[in-house]
Amino acid sequence: MQLKQVESSGGALADQVTMPETKTIRAEFTKQSSTLPFGQPVPFTSISGPTYVTGQLLVQQIAYALSDKIFSYSPETFDLDVAVKDWAEKGEKNIHGYSTSVLPLQTRSGAGAFALGYVFSKDFDLSKRHVPQTLLAPSLSLRNLRSALDQLALLYGVASPFVAHVAATDYTPDAGLVAEYGTALQLSEELGLGLISSGSAYEAQHISLFATLMAKILPTIHIYDGVRTSRETLRVIDVLSQVSISEIFKKISNTAESLNKRLDNAGKVLELLHAFNDELGTDYDAFEYVGDASAETVYVVFGSVEAQLAKQIVPKLAADGMKVGAVIVRIYRPFIEEAFIKALPTSTRHIAVLGQVASESAVLDASVQSILYSDVLTTVSFSGRWTSPPAVTDVKYAASHAFTPSSFAATLTQATSKSTISHVQLPQLDSAQQYIFWDTDASVAVFAPTVIGELLSRDSTTNVYLNESHDNLVQGGVIRSDLRTSKKTIDAPYTAEEADVVFVGEEKLLKEVAVSKSVKDNGKLILKLPNFKEEEVEKRIPATVRRDVQARSIALYILDSSSSPAFENDANAARLLVELAFLKIATPDIKHELLERLAVLEANRPTLEECVDALGKCLKQLEVPDSWAETVDEAPKTLPQVLQTNSFATFEKQEIEPDLQLTSWESAAKGLVFKEAYATDITLRPDLTVKTYTIHVKENRRLTPMTYDRNIFHIEFDLGDSGLTYKIGEALGIHADNDADLVREFIESYGLNADDLARVPSREDVNILETRTVYQSLVQNIDIFGKPPKRFYETLAEFATDELEKKKLASLGTPEGAEEFKRRTEVDTITFADVLEEFKSARPSFPDLVRLVGPLKRREYSIASAQAVTPNAVALMIVVVDWVDTKGRTRYGQATRYLSRLPVGTAVTASVKPSVMKLPTRDDAPLIMAGLGTGLAPFRAFVQYRAMQKAQGKDIGAILLYLGSRHQREEYLYGEEWEAYVDAGVITLLGAAFSRDQPQKIYIQDRMRQSLSDIIKAYIEEEGSFYLCGPTWPVPDVTDVLKEAIAQDAKTSGKKVDAKKEIDRLKEDGRYVLEVY
Repeated sequence: MQLKQVESSGGALADQVTMPETKTIRAEFTKQSSTLPFGQPVPFTSISGPTYVTGQLLVQQIAYALSDKIFSYSPETFDLDVAVKDWAEKGEKNIHGYSTSVLPLQTRSGAGAFALGYVFSKDFDLSKRHVPQTLLAPSLSLRNLRSALDQLALLYGVASPFVAHVAATDYTPDAGLVAEYGTALQLSEELGLGLISSGSAYEAQHISLFATLMAKILPTIHIYDGVRTSRETLRVIDVLSQVSISEIFKKISNTAESLNKRLDNAGKVLELLHAFNDELGTDYDAFEYVGDASAETVYVVFGSVEAQLAKQIVPKLAADGMKVGAVIVRIYRPFIEEAFIKALPTSTRHIAVLGQVASESAVLDASVQSILYSDVLTTVSFSGRWTSPPAVTDVKYAASHAFTPSSFAATLTQATSKSTISHVQLPQLDSAQQYIFWDTDASVAVFAPTVIGELLSRDSTTNVYLNESHDNLVQGGVIRSDLRTSKKTIDAPYTAEEADVVFVGEEKLLKEVAVSKSVKDNGKLILKLPNFKEEEVEKRIPATVRRDVQARSIALYILDSSSSPAFENDANAARLLVELAFLKIATPDIKHELLERLAVLEANRPTLEECVDALGKCLKQLEVPDSWAETVDEAPKTLPQVLQTNSFATFEKQEIEPDLQLTSWESAAKGLVFKEAYATDITLRPDLTVKTYTIHVKENRRLTPMTYDRNIFHIEFDLGDSGLTYKIGEALGIHADNDADLVREFIESYGLNADDLARVPSREDVNILETRTVYQSLVQNIDIFGKPPKRFYETLAEFATDELEKKKLASLGTPEGAEEFKRRTEVDTITFADVLEEFKSARPSFPDLVRLVGPLKRREYSIASAQAVTPNAVALMIVVVDWVDTKGRTRYGQATRYLSRLPVGTAVTASVKPSVMKLPTRDDAPLIMAGLGTGLAPFRAFVQYRAMQKAQGKDIGAILLYLGSRHQREEYLYGEEWEAYVDAGVITLLGAAFSRDQPQKIYIQDRMRQSLSDIIKAYIEEEGSFYLCGPTWPVPDVTDVLKEAIAQDAKTSGKKVDAKKEIDRLKEDGRYVLEVY
């Protein structure tokens, strides 16, 4: 093994450079924001034609050009508004002839009230009523904006066009920053908002413009990935200038004004999209199909990265012979069902919905469905296109999952194919050069990737792509930068998996990140190792790196600036040396004019020539001996290849990390006595983003016999002076505790002291700390009896002292251990506590355990009472979830068992969640309700309220209640109440279906069909509303009965009616409502 000098390193480069004589002082390179191209501000009027941009810059350009005011809810460091604030400060004019006002606002309770107040102010300038108002926000702000958006939707007929450009970004304690779409999807559905998505910076400008035009029809949300795609610097060829934007906006606005008034919103949006495409020569669609024209399996995807990966990977799989296709959902609301069905090939046999859910635990929870899946399932179920409808499956993934081409292909094929494709090479990357930089944010060369990217972008024949991610929890702040160059357009919103060159600027990172794994075979690895000596190579370069370098013929280079002391003491020159070293290895044939540009950017004393000459001493290639192939790592450790992005900016070093160590009661007492000095806040559940209340158990009685195998119970709470209010049909969120006996068993087996005090992060906000005993933390904060995700096994492996246990834990987080992990999760139903008991050598300290295990989450149940009838009480009907695991142990659902055992008087923390289950606006509108099992809960509230109205002398209309369960004797839930309501004339018809009380099965659809004439009268003739609550399986059968009623009525009256379209219309009118799970 020996070091050898890199050939032709100094003179050849130096000969190309001519230093500007006037350059005497280095112009310090600064980077303003990751939402700006190469971190540099861009003049508003200069954005046009082929240029380097970010998606967020183009969103801001459209917002500023078209808006009267921009209401910005950008958290600090998110920088969603950094460009518009700069343009407003400089007085740049919008297309309306004046400067757009930019109003930075805070995300908090009541957010959005300022914007509402302005739009509906008596002093509002009516001449601006046609000018759009714009909101910039991350998706995490939508929860606080809900109330304002609800009001806006209700009053939209007299409002200005309103568009919200929402960066899908949320923060979770476990995964950091994630691209979260669920909140936007749910809000758009519940509030009747438009929702459209863009996939990359190439689409950002067009879709931002169309979303603003769409706002002339209904309030619209434009959503896009806020973690990665909106922050990538890349070149877009056809960027519209302000003049072009003005012309297009005004022309299409005229089209919007002249749309057929008889069209519903869906029809208007489609017409507007056609006009937009005609004007720009584009081919955007509500649902865009790619893949095999005769596909049998079709994937449905939503989201920026997901859409781009589907467009690249599915056609490749189809070209390789797989009968697959993909539908990319661009316009989610209004959900145009005819357009979705039209996008599917007639050959479709299986539809796999790639649906995002909140967390890994939601992925594992069979009762949780993705929002997108519900829409697709309903649409396909109602469609008459197929004799036998395609099967629809929900392929769930957590918002925290960051897809790469390989992981995306694996997710698709694992869900629908017998053979899983775990690696894929995309054609567009074959012609691209890929580079990765690893460094700490304290490094003098932290901006080197940006400088190099900006330098390479000066070559007009080359396309440059730059993205950086921050993990501020590793080594005080680590930055990974991905740089790509290609002669072709680059659209790669994912981390590089096989880089040509990887540069590591900090030696400590070799023990934190698997740097060599991201180098392609025969690639190059540059390590910056000060004071490097050949005899220390085995101490300073980990065994895994040495073995990988030898096995895959990776060229290894060492950059050691200590051989030229001048560079050790000059930070500016040190960075220049890094840049030159990288350019020498990655692009030895770099153009003369580009080096001169680098001279302008960076050169100083010592001159660029001196830096180039010094490369001969500082940069050397390390010859790799064959013996490295036999290198054995004494303590192997599975290291990540990518960062867990948890910030958009470098770590503030002066911030003191909260102390989570176990402490004494004396320390807690100081916090309580000296609240201001210790920043102590005493509140009810301060960790929860929703408003919580303390209520008390008033009644808890079992509805099924003690001898019956299902424990269904009725529990009622006294609201007291809590202030909790709820509407009919809403759900009650219960913040349940873990089982106290199980907690005590765990404390004893793990060797903890139950009375030790710890400052633990709260359930949903790691920035808020609570002082609790170990026992309290395990009962109320930590989901110790929940299902562990793969990440838990991977992290726990680091704590294991037994080598066999360490290897097994690590393997469970790898693709090879996927089958065993699935068995543990779905069959054995292993909990965190089970894993810790099984792997006894892995013993994290309690503070570490707090970080590793996720927080307890609230569980929501439909409310079975009407507050107008029982003003100081709220009731629930719940079934205890229980099962026997593979070890013969009886297991229970954490929340349902907790509630079933609560004695009268117990205090419970609760919150309220809105629902789609709402009574018709007309008191005399008939109700047709179908509930299975505990799905009857909201209908009890409906009937209670209608009974009260009847007692007040009001005409309440007919009530048809259909209920289903297995046995009348055991599961006639609230049976006496229903029959009493029948006797009182409140319930018109009671159709009870007990499926197993007779030889032939009888279900609610059978009872409905038996009373078809009653349904025709109540639902069609008297314009009633239909509701279904319970599991999803009866949806198609129940819907068929409603279609039969529609068809029979049409036949009797001599009308020609399409039953399916009529159901769609009823759904849009709020007269066909499903709450299924």
